Amino acid sequence: MLRQIKPKNARSKRALAKKEPHAHENTKTVLLLRGTTSSSLVQDLLSDIHALKRPFSIRFTKKNDIHPFEDASSLEFFSQKNDTSLLLFGSHSKKRPHCMTLVRCFGGQVLDMLEVNVVQDTARTLAQFKCEKCKVGLKPLLSFSGAQFESPVSNQYTVAKSLFTDFFRGGESSTVDVEGLQLMINFAAGEDAQDGSPAKVQMRCWRIATKRSGQRVPRIEVEEMGPRIDFTIGRMKEAETSVWKEAMKRPKGVEARPKKNVDTDVVGDKIGRIHLGKQDLGELQTRKMKGLKRSRDRGKQEVADDTSILSEGDADVTGDVKAKRQKTAEFS
Repeated sequence: MLRQIKPKNARSKRALAKKEPHAHENTKTVLLLRGTTSSSLVQDLLSDIHALKRPFSIRFTKKNDIHPFEDASSLEFFSQKNDTSLLLFGSHSKKRPHCMTLVRCFGGQVLDMLEVNVVQDTARTLAQFKCEKCKVGLKPLLSFSGAQFESPVSNQYTVAKSLFTDFFRGGESSTVDVEGLQLMINFAAGEDAQDGSPAKVQMRCWRIATKRSGQRVPRIEVEEMGPRIDFTIGRMKEAETSVWKEAMKRPKGVEARPKKNVDTDVVGDKIGRIHLGKQDLGELQTRKMKGLKRSRDRGKQEVADDTSILSEGDADVTGDVKAKRQKTAEFS
């Protein structure tokens, strides 16, 4: 643990105030370290990840005698000293070749860790792809493919998804510029092998290019730009339930106040509910359908039929009157 420092002037006071917890936290910075023994492949991959994460990444090139799963005090020291809540430690040994450990901290203490072993045969660095690279400081698009990442029970793949999302998601932004969507990182997990070995996770980085299409919507082309990493998941240290609950707390005032009769669905669309009073359907103005109107020919025929019926009724009445007159004449 670092000793508590009392500020001696206004500048040091402002510097310490930046390290204190805030309602709106700044973008998380990643610290990249190497162990006493580290292969050239791991060092190249650390350099590539540092290039993808700039300017929110710090890389140390000196050797550090650190064993994360045995003693994490050195990692906590580096995290507090450099104000970085994410760390990536690279090492190499006969038992665990080409190993990288992802570490996430909360409150200056290690929250959870995950160890991944890089497959040397399929690994390709950023320099091995001879193509145009993305600009610095872009917010990448993240995609996860595979049923392993969607498990309802917490396992090594769900922890990997959480850590990778925290590592590469970048800062929060309220608006999105289409021209800035140039980087996509995909993580794909296959099925477990028949011999019982865990499934490999494939990491691919793609550059998104927008070209002219002659229409309003541009033509999209995707090109792999590296690095290409296949790795297997090794040891894991999950966060304690109480510490995880404390880390997931949101300060008061950050969440928007709920509005009455206004909800948001899963997609993010706003749905409103309107309450109306009792309606009198007798005064409702309905649409006059053309099919319900009588045609002119049909109307004339109906009028003719009515007049014929009336004429027949008049003839019957006149016949009855004549018969009555004849009877009265006979009696007289």
